[in-house]
Amino acid sequence: MADVVEIHIPLVPTPGLPVDAYPFPWIERIEDFLVGLDEAGQVEVPDDGEQYDGNYVFFIAGANEDVLLKAASRVAALDGVPAGAFAMVTRDDAEEMGLGRHVDLPLPAPSAPRAHA
Repeated sequence: MADVVEIHIPLVPTPGLPVDAYPFPWIERIEDFLVGLDEAGQVEVPDDGEQYDGNYVFFIAGANEDVLLKAASRVAALDGVPAGAFAMVTRDDAEEMGLGRHVDLPLPAPSAPRAHA
């Protein structure tokens, strides 16, 4: 058993594209980004993304939960990615997708430490 983070992105078309253009160019952008993280050894991409419950879901694993959620947050912040993304922190032996702890993406930026006078 290992941590897996499902990155759920609302499956909405990119506005302003030509009529004959592929409506979800952000899927390929995310796939390329995740492949880069995988090749760099930061996370593993154990499976291809897929449609689920009105979202397109990407999977990452191979690191601790904090690293995986930070990577998921970076995905949600990529240019062109629809708003409303969230992560599900789950296990690789989960019986189905969408089970686990829900985390809104992108993560809030860490606050700077306060200087004491």
